[in-house]
Amino acid sequence: MFEAAADEMAVPVPTTDTLYAAFLASLAELGTGGVAEVADTFSGLDQAEFPEVGACRRFAYRLALSFWYAGARSRPMTVGEAAAALYLSDTYRHHQVDAVTVRRAPLLVSRAIRQGATLVPVETLIRLGSAMAREFAAPVTAGRDWLYRQALPDWHRRRFCFDLMRADTCQPSPLIVRLDGGGYAVGATPPAGPDGTWRRALREQW
Repeated sequence: MFEAAADEMAVPVPTTDTLYAAFLASLAELGTGGVAEVADTFSGLDQAEFPEVGACRRFAYRLALSFWYAGARSRPMTVGEAAAALYLSDTYRHHQVDAVTVRRAPLLVSRAIRQGATLVPVETLIRLGSAMAREFAAPVTAGRDWLYRQALPDWHRRRFCFDLMRADTCQPSPLIVRLDGGGYAVGATPPAGPDGTWRRALREQW
């Protein structure tokens, strides 16, 4: 990714297909021996001095997650999807929970996200997550979604769950899996990203 100058594609955020094409082109040019040689050099670079190193590590992480399963593509949950799943769970039914409680029970939140995600079809979770992102991340363009209002009626709980999932990147959340044969599934919880966190995007990144 570094040799393919993939960091130059960082704005706007590239699709996973674009990243994969850049990866394949670089691999074809360098060959396996060249990749091994470049990898040794790359691993010694400081991303504080070379910001593009951090971008390429994030892109490589995205590719690894995308091809986590055979016969499917996968991606991390968005902020809205994780927040909708947390809302649907039994956890934190009283939204006035202090930050100290959340920090003391990170696995409780992670389990709650998975529990909530299994209560509705994944397609519905994706729809609810998109509606929540529109409401809180882009309120100017927020539209009315009857299912969203019916499934997640408490504005205060919606706000609490969205803010928590957007701010706290130490809370793991599972993958969203799109099967090649059609349909979706909730996948495994992946390892943390290159920075040691589970950063969630506001929009889907297939």
